[in-house]
Amino acid sequence: MDVSASGMDVIACDVINPDHIDVEFNSIGGLKTIKQALYELVILPLRRPELFSHGKLLGPQKGVLLYGPPGTGKTMLAKAIAKESGAVFINVRISNLMSKWFGDAQKLVAAVFSLAYKLQPAIIFIDEVDSFLGQRCSSDHEAMTNMKTEFMSLWDGFTTDQSARVTVLAATNRPSELDEAILRRLPQTFEIGIPDQKERVEILKVILKGERVEDDIDYDYISRLCEGYTGSDLLELCKKAAYFPIRELLDAEKSGRGGSVQRPLSQEDLEKVLKTSGKTLVAANEYSRLSSPSPTWSRSREPDDYQMQAAINELSKVVVRVVEMKK
Repeated sequence: MDVSASGMDVIACDVINPDHIDVEFNSIGGLKTIKQALYELVILPLRRPELFSHGKLLGPQKGVLLYGPPGTGKTMLAKAIAKESGAVFINVRISNLMSKWFGDAQKLVAAVFSLAYKLQPAIIFIDEVDSFLGQRCSSDHEAMTNMKTEFMSLWDGFTTDQSARVTVLAATNRPSELDEAILRRLPQTFEIGIPDQKERVEILKVILKGERVEDDIDYDYISRLCEGYTGSDLLELCKKAAYFPIRELLDAEKSGRGGSVQRPLSQEDLEKVLKTSGKTLVAANEYSRLSSPSPTWSRSREPDDYQMQAAINELSKVVVRVVEMKK
């Protein structure tokens, strides 16, 4: 595979050593069944290739798709897979592949696979894969079509090479927009959905592990209040709650009441955030659901006859209240 040195340099910027990744499976709350399946299908063949070197049925998975709503941990899972498997993580960005020079895009795609082959075990990760390898149509630019064709051709080369320890890992919020040819190359698919009540408890405990928190926090109660929240939402919830002890400390210093020790995060702090941000989250989710062509991904469970104008009005009211509070 003849690839220019400049192409290698461009792609090398997106290469991450697994030792520098700080995300492990233990860093991700919930998803126990999916993590177990990913370990057996993806990580184990990369770590123990001798166990999968006999016959054609076993070997490293050449294509894995993680799909689901935003904020559910797809990118974190991808990084954790690279960390657990000890594989080099190549984060493919379409902005690096596209070039103003005709033909350079194909060379850069070739550089991705060439580098992955030389550094194997390797994971080629494509986030928001629908924007890169979406359904082909007559309106596509010729350069984009050629780049997709080159990518699939090189991908097929690794599919037929059983000894190559290279996996293409893709993530998307819109699997329905992927090209059928791409879906066939992603035989292993995992839906990373909205966490249930038990998983939200696990996520909260992972987020608050190592933080200064009170011992009597009722995680089950907080989790029930967070119906429909993703892992990303829960992280933001805890971040906002962590400011309350700081504010109290600063207020005490300003009033001359002393107190130089910051108190731990309490359950009351989490409940305060839920009371002030709950309506914002619901309104934003409802607005997203009504604006989206694929309501399947929505966290909201409001009736379908809930009018868009009502959602916009509610969102506007919330935004105004938030702005007034900040003033």
